[in-house]
Amino acid sequence: MRHLRSLILLFSIFLSPLFGLSQICESGLEYCESESDLASKILIKGGTVVNADRQEIADVYVEDGVIVAVRPNIKVGDGVRIVDATGKFVMPGGIDPHTHLAMEFMGTETIDNFFTGQAAALAGGTTMHIDFVIPVNGSLLKGYEAYVEKANLSCMDYGFHMAITKWDDDVPKEMEIMVKEKGINSFKFFMAYKGSLMISDELLLEGLKMCKSLGALAMVHAENGDAVFEGQKRMIQLGITGPEGHALSRPPVLEGEATSRAIRLAAFVNAPLYVVHVMSTDAMEEIARAQKSGQRVIGEPVVSGLILDDSVLWDPDFITAAKFVMSPPIRAVGHGKTLQAALSTGILKLVGTDHCTFNSTQKSFGIDDFRKIPNGVNGLEERMHLVWDAMVESGQMSATDYVRVTSTECAKLFNIYPRKGAILAGSDADIIIFNPNSTFHISAQSHHSRSDTNVYEGRSGKGKVEVTIAGGRIVWENEELKVVSGSGKYITMPPFNYLYHGIDKADAKYLASLKTPVNRIRPSI
Repeated sequence: MRHLRSLILLFSIFLSPLFGLSQICESGLEYCESESDLASKILIKGGTVVNADRQEIADVYVEDGVIVAVRPNIKVGDGVRIVDATGKFVMPGGIDPHTHLAMEFMGTETIDNFFTGQAAALAGGTTMHIDFVIPVNGSLLKGYEAYVEKANLSCMDYGFHMAITKWDDDVPKEMEIMVKEKGINSFKFFMAYKGSLMISDELLLEGLKMCKSLGALAMVHAENGDAVFEGQKRMIQLGITGPEGHALSRPPVLEGEATSRAIRLAAFVNAPLYVVHVMSTDAMEEIARAQKSGQRVIGEPVVSGLILDDSVLWDPDFITAAKFVMSPPIRAVGHGKTLQAALSTGILKLVGTDHCTFNSTQKSFGIDDFRKIPNGVNGLEERMHLVWDAMVESGQMSATDYVRVTSTECAKLFNIYPRKGAILAGSDADIIIFNPNSTFHISAQSHHSRSDTNVYEGRSGKGKVEVTIAGGRIVWENEELKVVSGSGKYITMPPFNYLYHGIDKADAKYLASLKTPVNRIRPSI
């Protein structure tokens, strides 16, 4: 049945634009229904409501896509859908801060678009994500327009980050437009991918200064791109052309170096910094050191870095090994446990996925040269389950901390809290019902991504999302997905998040400490 559902979905995705359909439906199999059918008044009864700061047994009443009340023993009239959550957790839907849907990269495009990727996310309890817009020929405006078009298929809420890939007189002007008119409050700078996305230190400094002036959050992909390029050449010279060459060419020291450099440049400008996909102990330790000195640095691990190790890259089957190729690479045994510990103690703040999926055919582009393997792994559907199993079931994290790292911290960092990331009256009705006693199993045969592989294949664990409510609509229940293409909303994100609090005072203190200008006596000549 699920295979049939997948086939119908794939045909619908390709045929719907041709026939002008406003939604992608598989009504016979309940893959989706009309938006009006999915909207309803909902009362979630008897569950343990978990927010980032507390948990309590309470009912949650939802109407018109908004949480109306959170308190015990709510009474309602007719026409309200009752959902029993007794013995289960009622939590904010997950927010994934790091995804790449319909992204053109390395000569191809990621296999999940804004419908299939989001549908997979909803099945796994994530109700919002923030995707990275890639400029078109360096133009932020053209890139934004392209991604607005791509996102027309959306079935859940989303926001945008913006990448910066070059610097000229137009870029700072367009950055200002993005922040003030388009609702984008973060900009990403790639310190890797030499010859395509990589920027120089000079550009990074200009970007940091502009981000600071706009109240936007600067983000970095931290790897030393020049050294990675040298490492790649070294591997090829040694005759190492398989997926293992990918990890060997970009070791942890290069991630640590770039992380350190970005942190120091951010300190020089006194601008907040967000380090995406922290994959190594080396990078984490640089972040911890900066935080200890009082610097405002956020570290984001991704699920693959927390859960996997690089032994898979030596698998004798090319497709099996290639599906794990991502950048920075999955690291050796030990790094994941260190990152888990850093997440549990608050050094690392929130968990993303870097969901950037390519199928086996696409991965095979690099069968004779690892440099041509499209970089990316899945995770949108799996994140909520794997983080619970690895962090909460292991005793490293509480349920409230789980909500913080999977939802609330992201909402706060990108200035959309408490609209998102909370079960509070007035918040958007993005909710999951999570059964800590149920089990999950991951397989490419049953997942909702369009990819034919899954890097978490065969993994099972405890704790399962049983119901997902997005925008006040039940979209995942009883293992059935009911989603509507075009129903997702673009969420604008205002600038000047909490990391900017006190920045002006720090700047004033710095200027006062300079003791300049010095009135010097000019020597007589």
